[in-house]
Amino acid sequence: MRRHKDANVWPALLQAGLRLGISPSEFWRLSLREWQALAGARTSVFRRSDLSELIALFPDGDG
Repeated sequence: MRRHKDANVWPALLQAGLRLGISPSEFWRLSLREWQALAGARTSVFRRSDLSELIALFPDGDG
């Protein structure tokens, strides 16, 4: 049986939930954003330079 590529993440998430004192029902209600905040994950910010790069790659047609 093949394991999903993210299967090894669950033990770490469960341990983090236990360390934080999160109840099982609270654990399963957490959103991805909440997990990122609790885990201290940094999210990348969409910068002006990113927008400029996308505009250059995918320009609008003639006005």
